[in-house]
Amino acid sequence: MIPTSLPARYLDKGELTELVEDMAARPDLWADQIGGSAAGQRHYVSIHRDEYVDVWLIRWSPGNDTGWHDHDISSGAVRVVHGALIESSPRIGGAHTRAVVAAGSSFSFGPDHIHRLIGDAETSVSLHAYSPPLWRLGQYSIDDFGVMRRYSVSYADELRPLDASTVG
Repeated sequence: MIPTSLPARYLDKGELTELVEDMAARPDLWADQIGGSAAGQRHYVSIHRDEYVDVWLIRWSPGNDTGWHDHDISSGAVRVVHGALIESSPRIGGAHTRAVVAAGSSFSFGPDHIHRLIGDAETSVSLHAYSPPLWRLGQYSIDDFGVMRRYSVSYADELRPLDASTVG
């Protein structure tokens, strides 16, 4: 299912970016798995997983929000193949960063990166690659006083915003 042969080792951010860009150029490998989603829900499917890398396909409805999260020990890359996503990074005591990632664009990150992704104004589709494969993620809440708390979740759990008053 992967268009290129992968080395038998963990991939770095640059290699993960190349992988999602190669995958984006080959919709015949994944387009039949986009699927539909109920109104307002995100649809995600693992399209490749081995001991070194995993690749996910996600269909976003407008406004879908992962909430603040990290990818534990994994680096990653995202390629938007349709629509757009909004990527934000937290700034405690300041305005969070915000960038619109349009179709045809990619970005990558290391395991120290905390962000949130939100589906933009139309249905969007993106490819995500992680190395090492995801097992755990950190999900974050930020309360009204700027206090950030991390909660460990399984890679199989759907990411969503956490309300600081209902966790912990």
